[in-house]
Amino acid sequence: MNNRLLDRISVDADICHGKPCIRGTRIMVTVILDNLAEGLSPEEIVAEYPPLAIEDVQPAIAYAAVLAREEELIPLGVVPALRQGSVQA
Repeated sequence: MNNRLLDRISVDADICHGKPCIRGTRIMVTVILDNLAEGLSPEEIVAEYPPLAIEDVQPAIAYAAVLAREEELIPLGVVPALRQGSVQA
């Protein structure tokens, strides 16, 4: 993977509570991924979020791919239970 893609991702505790964002914006990576999952095209996402450029979509996907390769993943079914405190993390 081209690490220059990940250079477009910023994590700053003072911006969006430290959530990964597109550098120079307050648009979180999850916003892009959620919109893609809903079926929007990159062009539609950029039209909805003017601070974004079409070149910002691929780095968001690349960031998600890096996270998916992490050694320890929490299955989706466990996440609600973790939020409710019924499963020990």
